[in-house]
Amino acid sequence: MPAQVGMVSNEQEGLLGYLAQMRYVIRLTAYGLSEEQLRATPTASSLSVGGLIKHAASTEEGWLSVIRREPQTPDYVKYAENFKLADGETIDDVFARYDRVAEQTEKTVTELGDLNFEIEVDGSPWNRKDISHWNVRWILLHLIQETARHAGHADIIRESIDGANAYPLMAAAEGWPESPWMKPWSKES
Repeated sequence: MPAQVGMVSNEQEGLLGYLAQMRYVIRLTAYGLSEEQLRATPTASSLSVGGLIKHAASTEEGWLSVIRREPQTPDYVKYAENFKLADGETIDDVFARYDRVAEQTEKTVTELGDLNFEIEVDGSPWNRKDISHWNVRWILLHLIQETARHAGHADIIRESIDGANAYPLMAAAEGWPESPWMKPWSKES
């Protein structure tokens, strides 16, 4: 996927395009890492690259359930588990889940066809008290914001592991040729 979202012909296409781009960017932070490195927490926080990608997939899955008006049972104990790869869980497992969630998000939003479709705001303490409904537009913007925030966290963690950052990782993942200004990442770099 190119480093920039393509031309946008309408709002829905733009929101879904930018969300897809942020999914791609957070996934890139895992490129070339070992299972041990995916679980590493080299900064002052307890965050890992693998855990952040898992959390982004879980967050999008949760909001998809909200859009579909599926019953929500908040489990704050499991919330912390969504930031860590479980024993035996691989990044490929997380990527497969994320792919399924992304496909369902795009299908659901496209089938709805109405970014103004309203969903009642729940009573979670972090939600605003002055509004009664979200709409699909707000949810997509929130998912873009949330995924971008965690992509930034994952970038910092990745740089702490081996010094790699987004564009050299993208160049390596996509097979860009080396140029005077860009050397694709490699394990030997």
